[in-house]
Amino acid sequence: MPPRTSTIDGTIAEYTAFAELVGALPPHQWEAATRCEGWQVRDVAGHVLGGAEDVLAGRVGTRTADEQAAACRDLAPETVALRLREAAAKLRALLESLDEKAWSSPGPVPGYAIGESVLNLWHDTYMHADDIRAVLGVPSERGPALAATVSWLRIVLERRGWGPARLVLDGLDAFSIGEGGPELRGDPLDFVLAATGRADPVVFGADPGMNIYA
Repeated sequence: MPPRTSTIDGTIAEYTAFAELVGALPPHQWEAATRCEGWQVRDVAGHVLGGAEDVLAGRVGTRTADEQAAACRDLAPETVALRLREAAAKLRALLESLDEKAWSSPGPVPGYAIGESVLNLWHDTYMHADDIRAVLGVPSERGPALAATVSWLRIVLERRGWGPARLVLDGLDAFSIGEGGPELRGDPLDFVLAATGRADPVVFGADPGMNIYA
């Protein structure tokens, strides 16, 4: 189970950083195409905002990512940033009210505990911020958010029965999925890009099934 305090802190910090990233974008960047098929930057931002607001409204899973994006795509960047900051503050209060027992209890996403679902929010926000940074020509962020994303992908891959393989990612503790299998070495960012369909897993030395969205 992801550690409660650091996961909450990391998720809220990621929302805050995302708001800073998009809040002052000019129209030509706000409407630029991203590597998320069919989505402009404003659609990516709308999905992130919509996801946070759906959690607060208790309606997780009632809207698709495309529906979240469509509902917010006509908002101005500064409006998206303001609403995301407001949502993040409310989300922190909600999550900090949970004790360890609640953190480990079943969450709104079938098959995942509340703590794991929050880790997914952190991962999703980080990855979509990286989608926008790629458009802007800004280097990818590393550190705790990247490590959290690796942790989330490990959970998903293990539960899907992918593998076996041993992952040895630069700067992170090595881990195995299943028993035996090849040893895959490389940059953790390259791993998350491959595992989320943003790069070809074959380039990382893995089979196409490593893409969790395949």
